[in-house]
Amino acid sequence: MNDGKELEEAGKFELDRYLGPPKRPEGHVSFTGALEKHPHNPEKIVLIVDPFSSHLLCYEFNRADIGGLEELPSIATSDGEAVHMYRIWVRKGSIGVQSIPFIVDDIAGKWNR
Repeated sequence: MNDGKELEEAGKFELDRYLGPPKRPEGHVSFTGALEKHPHNPEKIVLIVDPFSSHLLCYEFNRADIGGLEELPSIATSDGEAVHMYRIWVRKGSIGVQSIPFIVDDIAGKWNR
């Protein structure tokens, strides 16, 4: 039985040999998270460690201090919102800023005995 559809011969698929994870740049330390542009300084980047966490932790680095970048698998919420994750290699001895933003609230009523 021939319905007019014929099978086509598949071509060759080239495979790259797995060489293992990227090599760590000498004199660098890795940090992992979601990359964002710095809101005020184009010479800096912001790395958000866990973008979907309620406890936000960010790092700020100078772009010139980054010696390498490795793309990691994206993470997603159950709603389908996805964020690209990266591992960046920052030169040892460079200055980074760690930020833990929080909302200021009056807790006077919460500590009454």
